Amino acid sequence: MLSREQRNPFSDWWWTVDRLQLAAIIALILAGVILSLAASPQVATRIGLDPFHFFNRHVLFLLPSFIVLIGVSFLSPLQIRRTALIVFAVSIALIVMTLLIGPEVKGSRRWITLIGVNIQASESAKPAFVVLAAWLFAESTKRPEMPATSMALVLLLTLVSLLVMEPDFGQTMLILMVWGALFFIAGMRMIWVMGLAGAAGVGLFTAYLLVPHVAGRIKRFMNPASGDTFQVDTAMEAFSNGGWFGLGPGEGIAKRSLPDSHTDFVFAVAAEEFGIILCLVLLALFAFVVIRALSRAYRSEDMFARFAASGLAILFGVQAAINMSVNLQLIPAKGMTLPFISYGGSSMVSLAYGVGMMLALTRQRPRTEQESMNAGAAQGYA
Repeated sequence: MLSREQRNPFSDWWWTVDRLQLAAIIALILAGVILSLAASPQVATRIGLDPFHFFNRHVLFLLPSFIVLIGVSFLSPLQIRRTALIVFAVSIALIVMTLLIGPEVKGSRRWITLIGVNIQASESAKPAFVVLAAWLFAESTKRPEMPATSMALVLLLTLVSLLVMEPDFGQTMLILMVWGALFFIAGMRMIWVMGLAGAAGVGLFTAYLLVPHVAGRIKRFMNPASGDTFQVDTAMEAFSNGGWFGLGPGEGIAKRSLPDSHTDFVFAVAAEEFGIILCLVLLALFAFVVIRALSRAYRSEDMFARFAASGLAILFGVQAAINMSVNLQLIPAKGMTLPFISYGGSSMVSLAYGVGMMLALTRQRPRTEQESMNAGAAQGYA
């Protein structure tokens, strides 16, 4: 057992990190392994791959993801700001490259292949963007004369413009919601928050009028008879088949025909094979991670840590909520992974990066350490 008297980086980390939150995250990761094994073999077989192709790759991405998660959780707030700036700059460059030379799949350019690895740069841009926006909002509270809010708006418009060009309206709406939440948490006037919500509504209506893909999904949600609703209907059938306790591991029926059962609709597979009870457990784990992070962020005296941890928690929670809502046919279908559960290398590593920063920012550091970090940051700004 580690003693509190031991002074080394690992013992300092162990006694300051939120171990309950870390345990909940590890539980989600382990649930993802089990559900990947349950959902992916049928998909791989259907497209002519080895039955365990997606499962093996899912497990393969766990090691770098866990290393990123733990490694980032050791960082100080100053180091988090610096790495976020680098990650965001690289992600923006990769998104631009994707728009220029990336392959077009189903009318979108979202992936680029580098060194044999498919990368979705928008995934890594999200947590880095949240940290940079939180940094700017924190500065605006300390130095009102600094145009930090305007800079945060420019940052938002830059990322949103690139996402719309892909196009990826789901990620766009997610980014807008998190930015709006940060805007509100930072104490901005409600009139501006309502203005942002109105602008987002106008943007969505414009997309409905001009983008057939978006219009089709909204029309199918409002009137299922107007188009193909096979995936969401099959997902709802899976919930009905599973009941409270499920059909049993490997006994699922819906996954045999669901094209995205290992990604967007893995929650439905969980419901059919393991029951609604497991779905409620997963929901409780997601809620615990978010609420725990928000409560610890609220107790932080460092405005940057408070805003950034809150924004990362909201990003994590809203993404999970969108995926589960689509599975339950509560909102129009949108391709968005369930954090740490769905298959996807870029998504898993990026989520590990974001959650690692959240753990780092909610560590209970001694007051003297926080004061020394704030003093160092102030000197850096100067």
